[in-house]
Amino acid sequence: MKPTAAPADTKNTVQSLAKGFKVLQAFTAQEPELTMAEVARKAGLDNATAFRFLNTLVSLGYVDKVDNSRLFRLSLKVLDLGFHAIGRSDLRTRARPILRGLVGEVNEAASIGVLDGSSVMYVERVQAGLTQLGVDVRIGSRVAAYSSAVGQVILAWLPRERQIQVLEGQPRVQLTATTLTDLDALLARLQDIRGLGYAASNQETVSGLYVLAAPVLDIDGMPVAALSVAAPAHRGSLQQFQDNALQAVLDAAQQLSRSLHATGAYAGTAIN
Repeated sequence: MKPTAAPADTKNTVQSLAKGFKVLQAFTAQEPELTMAEVARKAGLDNATAFRFLNTLVSLGYVDKVDNSRLFRLSLKVLDLGFHAIGRSDLRTRARPILRGLVGEVNEAASIGVLDGSSVMYVERVQAGLTQLGVDVRIGSRVAAYSSAVGQVILAWLPRERQIQVLEGQPRVQLTATTLTDLDALLARLQDIRGLGYAASNQETVSGLYVLAAPVLDIDGMPVAALSVAAPAHRGSLQQFQDNALQAVLDAAQQLSRSLHATGAYAGTAIN
């Protein structure tokens, strides 16, 4: 879950707009369709206020009523907002052919993620498998930065105070038997990753999944994204996976970095 932002000066904010976004944020991948009462509860509003906001959002096209029911759901128009943000650079366009070249017999998925708060958001992904592991990562999906190779490899290139801010930005839950949650241990891990030049995840976010990630750096050496590949753990050891895939991941991340340098394009979200 993304951390709640610090309270803003109410003199300079529009509270009704904030409430409207709470209504939109009530819908999730796990609960894509909600009744008005459920929206009210999740958004912290009374039923009458939730009703007015839902009707307004329906009229604007951002929420749909589900036919023959009391349910509401987000419309595809909401995607426009996210894709406008993602599309502010050509990161996705330049990354996709590179990702395609990484997916094959060894890697079943390749992704680009950017740091957003204390989470990593996937902005591009090419996937050939992993469905047997119950992994359903799509463009716009998020994963906690502390527990993921993509998050850790971005954090490793950030200043220590920023690392701590991100790591403390949400509860660090033990997702699998190998998930690191201790702050000092994570900071030590980030230092090791910086020295190695890549991050390796031994089933730390999803049991049965290995992930390798390398940073995509801007011209000043700051991380703007991470490139990763994933494969099922049942195929062999983590060391075997690294032997087979690591050099290709490092080369691909460097290729994408050089491509962005040449055009002056960058994701712009990794240090927000």
